[in-house]
Amino acid sequence: MSASIRNLDDLLAEGVSGRRVLVRADLNVPLDKQTGEITDDGRIRAVLPTLGALVQAGAKVVVCSHLGRPKGAPDPQYSLRPVAGRLGELLDAPVHFATDTVGESARATVDALADGQVALLENLRFNKGETSKDDTERGAFADQLAAFGEAYVDDAFGAVHRKHASVHDVPARLPHVAGRLVLREVEVLSRLTGEPERPYVVVLGGSKVSDKLAVIEALLPKVDRLLIGGGMCFTFLKAQGHEVGTSLLEEEMVETCGNLLARADGKILLPVDVVAADAFAPDAAHDTVPADGIPSHRLGLDIGPETVAGFTAALSQAKTVFWNGPMGVFEMPAFANGTRGVAEAITKTDAFTVVGGGDSAAAVRALGLDESSFGHISTGGGASLEYLEGKTLPGIAALEN
Repeated sequence: MSASIRNLDDLLAEGVSGRRVLVRADLNVPLDKQTGEITDDGRIRAVLPTLGALVQAGAKVVVCSHLGRPKGAPDPQYSLRPVAGRLGELLDAPVHFATDTVGESARATVDALADGQVALLENLRFNKGETSKDDTERGAFADQLAAFGEAYVDDAFGAVHRKHASVHDVPARLPHVAGRLVLREVEVLSRLTGEPERPYVVVLGGSKVSDKLAVIEALLPKVDRLLIGGGMCFTFLKAQGHEVGTSLLEEEMVETCGNLLARADGKILLPVDVVAADAFAPDAAHDTVPADGIPSHRLGLDIGPETVAGFTAALSQAKTVFWNGPMGVFEMPAFANGTRGVAEAITKTDAFTVVGGGDSAAAVRALGLDESSFGHISTGGGASLEYLEGKTLPGIAALEN
């Protein structure tokens, strides 16, 4: 991280007792659609070191976050109320919840805070100004948010690639520092973009090549091996001239994948077998077939055991590993073995290992794997990828100013 960015310890050294500190957290956790219960609290736990330090120092902590993609207006299914309850349990102290973001409830909740207490504002994206592309509209919302703090801490790494009011505009209005999580994320990802210890092996999965094209382009010259699974592998297999049946396919990306394979000089490793099913369903009939022999009426939903063995062999030599994206539809037990096998192979290496957030982090927890056996599990899928692409991240740039 740039030496010009101040961090939480700098703010704590100045003293925060009795001061209101506005913390931008990433509490965008998955909720069960039927019950509304949190299904993975990893992002809440990730911000605890920063919040705990501020509480211990006697700050009046005002937390703000988004959840989901509401359309700039209140929507009960995206309320942060369940998050306030879980955050209170983890902090072992009540979290005072405001039923709006910058309105009457928010003002009253913040005004009532005592030293060492925590408030959580309602979903930032219930306000159009948070995500507006109009600088004036976004700035007006940032003014209202900034009024709740005497200092600002960005600990929402999963949002630093967004030019949103709470990430990009509020830091210009308050003394600002990077929180513990943001600091750790940037330190880790800097190791991958600098001079990583070799062999450097990257594992990419997920559904679409188009989502990962920029990071593939950026990483290809830097890595020793690039292992590709998930739905995106079928566009590469198609580029090799193979039948992919009804598997996920980005037809418009086939030529691009062919060009990448031609330039890769053998660095790209594709599946040699896949688990093919009759339908996209947890109980669909399925078996393992060669990657160049997928029946025309079937679709691949996972990489096969031979591929897992090949990927494991490549990973066993690695000294640095970055993994982003599951190898198959891990949410369905029948198609989770590829993701599990590759994840377990990563934990058994002697390498510095980074899980690139998003679905990969969710898979680690859903499959019951030991999180501590990975070097670092990022909280920001898109932000991690854009950092590795070399893009300027608005939230990081705002902290540098």
